[in-house]
Amino acid sequence: MAADIHQPNAVMTAKALFAAVVLLLATAAESANTGLLNNWLRKESEAARAWDFGGEFRLRYANSEGAVPAAGTMTATPSGAKPLTTPINPNTDFIGGGQPNNNEELWVREKFHAGYSPVSWFTVFAEARRNNEFWDERAPSPDADECDLQQAFIQLGDPGQFPLVAKAGRQELIYGDQRFVGISGWSVTGRVFDAVRLRFVTDAFAVDAFAGHVVVPRQNHFNESNDHDWFSGVYASSQKLLPWQETQLYFLARNADTNAVSAAAPHVPGTPATARDIYTVGMRFKSLPGKLGGWDYCVEAAGQSGSINNSTLGRRLDQESYAVFGNGGYTWSHVWGAPRLGVGYEGGSGDSNSTDGKSETFENLFGTSHGFYGQMDLFCQRNMHIPRVSASLTPLKGLAVAVDCLGFWLADTNDLLYPELGNGRNANGYGIHPAFDSHVGTEVDVVTRYSPLPWLKLEAGYGHFFIGDYIRQSVRSVAANGDAEDANWCYVQTTISF
Repeated sequence: MAADIHQPNAVMTAKALFAAVVLLLATAAESANTGLLNNWLRKESEAARAWDFGGEFRLRYANSEGAVPAAGTMTATPSGAKPLTTPINPNTDFIGGGQPNNNEELWVREKFHAGYSPVSWFTVFAEARRNNEFWDERAPSPDADECDLQQAFIQLGDPGQFPLVAKAGRQELIYGDQRFVGISGWSVTGRVFDAVRLRFVTDAFAVDAFAGHVVVPRQNHFNESNDHDWFSGVYASSQKLLPWQETQLYFLARNADTNAVSAAAPHVPGTPATARDIYTVGMRFKSLPGKLGGWDYCVEAAGQSGSINNSTLGRRLDQESYAVFGNGGYTWSHVWGAPRLGVGYEGGSGDSNSTDGKSETFENLFGTSHGFYGQMDLFCQRNMHIPRVSASLTPLKGLAVAVDCLGFWLADTNDLLYPELGNGRNANGYGIHPAFDSHVGTEVDVVTRYSPLPWLKLEAGYGHFFIGDYIRQSVRSVAANGDAEDANWCYVQTTISF
């Protein structure tokens, strides 16, 4: 009898929920894309304009064979991870002799945020993140951090009324193309900082100054920042200095003491491997859309000084490194599909002598690496020359297809071959091989992105890495490895913003 009484209410509730969802989607389709939830609430109530509610749901499946992107290097199994006899790590990449270099992963990530701005000069904002990963055999998985506080900050200031804006709390830092400071949005956990940031804005230029600590994701722990790992900088930008480009100059400092390695999360990706004081000075020039007809370009260069502790030698090494990036292309905007052809180069210095008291390998800092050095995320710019050729086409509104071909050569064979994250490959035949060929290989990527609605994004991609002589020689230097093999990778992803 109780079931008969409550069943109509349950049906009515389900119908009401379905109607609300339909109304939400219809409202979003006909209004500005400030978010599905915001659009609906602001249409229903004027008071809702002071609030910012929204979130994101992202589902991604990926499969890799022959080499695993961003692999963990910890030998002990952390709490909550699948125990493995031989954890996957970069030293097994491209080895065909039964090494664990295949992986299959399914990620589910949800975010929800709430912000309140009662006046133009005051905002309080918080964001929660929850994610689950399945089937990942990396140990530890760099995406193992199920639920945590992603952002929580207060912002004071309105640049329309006064040029100074302050922001304090857990927050994202994004500068330039995110090569050195970014949110690492491809990863499930992302990257945030517990920091204070001041921004001075005028019509001619903007200058940011910030200081704080990177937040280290830890499975089964509330994420805390590493108090022994300071990151600070000054970043200036102007679109008026040269009216056809954005001109940026920056100074970045990372100062990690001897306690930083074990202070927050021992052996978890995101903590420094050793103590270091790295100072980066750089410049970036990027053309503004439409200022040069169909042409576009971006050039960036950075140099590093300071010192880094070498635990093997038991002393500090002077940091003397650099990186150079550049790309340019032409878009035929009046041709069907607006095709674009481009060329580019990514590169960073390597260490020419491991015993001379200097470290010449470029330090990645806290950049977003995905896509810059190939979609497969097997390498980065450290000790690498990476020329590329790219093409893209937009055959339909919201649909884009991109093809990239990248070549990889070691900048110096007296240094290691570095993965996207972590230390250089140094086992199973990998190591310092001055006599080996410098050609690492060639990667070809195809990525398709489709956004039929502002709140829905669909993606699919495939990458193949053709090994070069350096990998072939390294793998064959250990007889038990057998022969070297190419690598494959593919993914499909759906993102819903609300």
